[in-house]
Amino acid sequence: MVEALLCDIDGTLVQSNWLHAEAWQVAFGAMGIHLELEDVRRQIGKGGDELIPVYVPWWKQKHVEEPLKALRKLVFQQNFLSQVKALPMAREFLLKLKEAGIRPALSSSADKEDLAIYKGIVGMEDLIEEETSASDTSKAKPHPDIFEATLKRLGLPAEKCMALGDTPYDAEAAGKAGVRTIGVETGGWSREDLYAAGCVAVYESVADLLEHFDDSLLVHTGLRL
Repeated sequence: MVEALLCDIDGTLVQSNWLHAEAWQVAFGAMGIHLELEDVRRQIGKGGDELIPVYVPWWKQKHVEEPLKALRKLVFQQNFLSQVKALPMAREFLLKLKEAGIRPALSSSADKEDLAIYKGIVGMEDLIEEETSASDTSKAKPHPDIFEATLKRLGLPAEKCMALGDTPYDAEAAGKAGVRTIGVETGGWSREDLYAAGCVAVYESVADLLEHFDDSLLVHTGLRL
């Protein structure tokens, strides 16, 4: 059996991806870069260091990166954070992990401040054993640093763990750290997108994964779904 599950949170345990996309859209717009919301949403899951170069030429990045990040954070916390909701059965899913002897951990590209608020929204403060955020590493997803740091804190090898995420960037980052990923579609990515990125199984949501828990790769590690 898997010994620990390294969970993403935005779009996986809380519904926030479109809110983050709106915050980035507003921030970029203030800099004169006007973007479609869905285009930005497809970049959510990356750290800002990886997202900004998608839209800003290399020669301008040094001058706008920090102001963009700061404005995005301000806009998100003032206008959108209050709208973040826990996805259905998120706490119950984490409880099921604990009951099954699987250690729940967080591996998120969110900053530490937002992560603390998300934990309260889900009501999972008493369930999470270890956590790593973008504040703890120099490189966010799709780089493997966040997953590697969580593995180190858990004291477990990659082959004893699995990851849970909602974007191709989760699967890419976890894969580089040697961790297999279960995907959920609640971040807006399709089943086909998530499998193509390297997910070994895909569910509609954590509620769906909870419903099929006993038949999942979390229990049957050799199963291919």
